[in-house]
Amino acid sequence: MKTDQKPPVVSKKILLPFILITSLFALWGFANDITNPMVSAFKKILELSNTQASWVQAAFYGGYFTMALPAAYVAKKYSYKTGILVGLALYATGALLFYPAAAMENYMFFLVALYVLTFGLAFLETTSNPFILDMGAEETATQRLNLAQSFNPIGALTGLFVAQTFILAALRSDDLDVNGNPIYETLTGAAKASVKTSDLQVIRNPYVALGLFVIFMMVLIALVKMPEKKEDENATDMFSSIKRIFKKERFVGGVLTQMFYVGAQIMCWTYIYQYAENLGIDNREAVNYAYAALIIFLLGRFLCTYLLKFINSGKLLMLLSILAVIFCLGTIFIQGMGGLYSLVLVSFCMSLMFPTIYGIALTGLGDDAKPASAFLVMAIVGGAFMPVLQGMILDMGGSAYNDITILGVPEVNFSFILPLVCFLVVAIYGYRTLKAYKVG
Repeated sequence: MKTDQKPPVVSKKILLPFILITSLFALWGFANDITNPMVSAFKKILELSNTQASWVQAAFYGGYFTMALPAAYVAKKYSYKTGILVGLALYATGALLFYPAAAMENYMFFLVALYVLTFGLAFLETTSNPFILDMGAEETATQRLNLAQSFNPIGALTGLFVAQTFILAALRSDDLDVNGNPIYETLTGAAKASVKTSDLQVIRNPYVALGLFVIFMMVLIALVKMPEKKEDENATDMFSSIKRIFKKERFVGGVLTQMFYVGAQIMCWTYIYQYAENLGIDNREAVNYAYAALIIFLLGRFLCTYLLKFINSGKLLMLLSILAVIFCLGTIFIQGMGGLYSLVLVSFCMSLMFPTIYGIALTGLGDDAKPASAFLVMAIVGGAFMPVLQGMILDMGGSAYNDITILGVPEVNFSFILPLVCFLVVAIYGYRTLKAYKVG
């Protein structure tokens, strides 16, 4: 008797390699969310404008754009495992560079360290995402990637915990006097220099510890045999692959959509602190709302992975994007805690987006998935320049977050018009997937 049995999402034969590669998703989630609060931290410690502080994200996500294609070349020429090991080496180097950066007390050095760190993340994401897609049948590929990506917010929550417990809670530049006014702004000379030195060392320590842990992971993965599909003998060179994939509308649309999605995600998670501060909530308490956003994101990721068994991926992507637009409208026009709650709820809608866009764009590309993956990782550059644009909106009337009103709301509220536009782009891609690309 014949039965149509759906292949397993993950075969038992490759369970250990799958677990190890999936752990990397948590590892770059950690890096993302320990870094998001640094925009606000560096602004206070080094007395920067919103635009200057936003260069933390520009350096962080700019590294993805720089190294994605070299990562794809290494993966195509050698193997996914080689690309991952190179990525871990660069990740560790960037994290350890925080030590001399803090010693020199130089903002540009910190930006360079973040830039190098994300060279490693670019290698990891360019290789790990298509590697997970390859670890089984194509019909379960998007579901498998959603499962692996579900561990990304676990790393993000850990990063946020470290940021709150070991960085933000220990920063002396956040101390207030008995009247609730910042003390750091009133200090001069040696007193201010002492606080600055102390706070930069507080930021340094978790990154150095992270670098040492990444070295441990690199050794562990080097010792474990990884499944590798042999490349077709007739496979063409990388340049030919790139020419071929850019003739596919679904892939090109996916790259553009991923750029807008990542920009929206980073804006919503970076500027939640500024939004909360405008409501009288300091950074230490604002982290709790960032926690809530990540927990909702994590639960949404697992729920959506399950729902993909029953609902077309394009349809679910479109519906959640429309819901995200509605929550963004609430963030902009509901003044007070209701607006902050709307901003937190955007994270539920975002939970599905990255891996689903990724999976749809790479569907059916075969060996071309390696260079194609590079362009989807390069699209993460949206997280580099879009927060800078939002920072420029915040600086329109001055360094505060409510210097002027636009459409009747403070500029910090209005600045979330940028994520709203991004989610509209994602909704259109979901619709195109459903109607034109016919991807399940």
